[in-house]
Amino acid sequence: MPRAALGCDTVADRGSSSRRADSHAARSNNGRLWRLAWAHRFRFVLQRLIDWFMHVWWLVAIAVVAVLSAILVFRLHAFLTLLLAGWLVGLLTLPAALQDYAATEVAKGKMTAQQADSFVKSSAADRLVHAFGETAGKVGVLIALAGVIGSLLMASGAASVIVDAMLRLTGPKRAPEALAASSFVLGVPVFFDTVFYLMVPLAQSLRRKVGKDYVLFLLAILAGGSIAHSLVPPTPGPLQVAEIIGVDVGTMLLAGLGIGSVTSVISLAAARTINRFVEIPLPEAATPDETQDHDAKQALGETASGDRPSLMLSLLPIVVPVVLIATGSTVAYLAQSSSSPTGGWVKAVDNLCDKNVALAIGCALSFLLMRYCDPKEKNKLVATSLAAAGSIILITAAGGAFGAMLRQAGIAGAVAGLAEGVPGLMILPLAFIVTVAIRTLQGSATVAMITAAGVMQGFAADGTLPFHPVYLAMAIGAGSKPVSWMTDSAFWVITRMSGMTEAQGLKVISPMSTAMGLAALLVTVSFAYFLPMAG
Repeated sequence: MPRAALGCDTVADRGSSSRRADSHAARSNNGRLWRLAWAHRFRFVLQRLIDWFMHVWWLVAIAVVAVLSAILVFRLHAFLTLLLAGWLVGLLTLPAALQDYAATEVAKGKMTAQQADSFVKSSAADRLVHAFGETAGKVGVLIALAGVIGSLLMASGAASVIVDAMLRLTGPKRAPEALAASSFVLGVPVFFDTVFYLMVPLAQSLRRKVGKDYVLFLLAILAGGSIAHSLVPPTPGPLQVAEIIGVDVGTMLLAGLGIGSVTSVISLAAARTINRFVEIPLPEAATPDETQDHDAKQALGETASGDRPSLMLSLLPIVVPVVLIATGSTVAYLAQSSSSPTGGWVKAVDNLCDKNVALAIGCALSFLLMRYCDPKEKNKLVATSLAAAGSIILITAAGGAFGAMLRQAGIAGAVAGLAEGVPGLMILPLAFIVTVAIRTLQGSATVAMITAAGVMQGFAADGTLPFHPVYLAMAIGAGSKPVSWMTDSAFWVITRMSGMTEAQGLKVISPMSTAMGLAALLVTVSFAYFLPMAG
């Protein structure tokens, strides 16, 4: 082959190789660009999916499912359940949400820039524990003191004195009103199951006395004590709802007493209606004997009482804290609304009427009842009541931590956006429905109130409610009444203590709980419309 031809071929081959290399490089570069583009698209879509999945409403759904599953399926204690739900929410909260929350707190002056930076970098567990401690510090003393007051009222016979006085005042014909009023008063410092334990023998005694209306007497206890349990602090549910929603305890107390008392009257009318359609005989265990007949007469005020405290002494531990807290809230409101400078007396009243001081004074007054207690029980009475209160404090603080995790996740902004399309007063039925759903599924009224308050707190946080936030708290309390059935521990307490079967309980307790909830909602909406107290 000629040399020239060989040289030409060599040059051509080199050119072809160069073109092939350039083409390969171009294809390789295009492939990298294509892969990078698709990787970018994949990351974008994945991030959008994560943002969508981690949206606060998904976190709420996950938390509620976790609460219901833990209680209904795994039978986990409410304290552990609420901590688990709070930790899940904290773990799934996006850093951007934490930064927004921290920026809001800095703008409000509740955090410094350094604290906000530390908050954003903290773990979910650290934030949960911090919120738990804050809540326990705010409500723990109140619950413990109320527990001691309630125990001394029961052990000394002061609770029976109050009931007997009501029955003497009204007479047998108005015994349902006496049972409702006395159980409402006792429901403020005493847990509802304890109130029911006290009142059931009286209901049975009245049934033997008048020969009918056993259902009415039982439901009258619910119309008073159960309503107070969900609307009036310092019982744990209303106390924690006030804390989450941001309502002053004194305001919550006054609203609960007002709305609760009207609701009890309406609920008593519902009890009379149910009594017409359902007849339940006295259980065999309640067949009268000589001792029970004496107790019946004593309950009706027909025999002289033994060594028991006077009515005034019995009422002091309840009335004094209520008056002090109400006075403190009233003075604080007048001082804020007045343009004139306030003197040192306002600070003195504020210190004396502080909710913790007021309950401490009530607790001190309750110790005057100690001499009427069984000498064998005196030494361990306070310790037992504090031990029982400890469990409630743990549950309440865990619920507060759960609510704090939802706040940090951005529930306030999400609810504020949702509220834009909801007419003002319709927010109250919405809060009611949310609470009813949680209450019916898992049973506990307290857990339902705490969970619903955490979800609905954004309505109060944005400051656009056309009424005072206390009405939102009242609507949540109203929603904790329906529907009492198999999942509710109180359902079993009432049926077992009264001698009802499960079927009878569903005919009596479930409709009554629904009627109480609807009545409380109706009264709350009416108050919010005619007395909004907004601004």
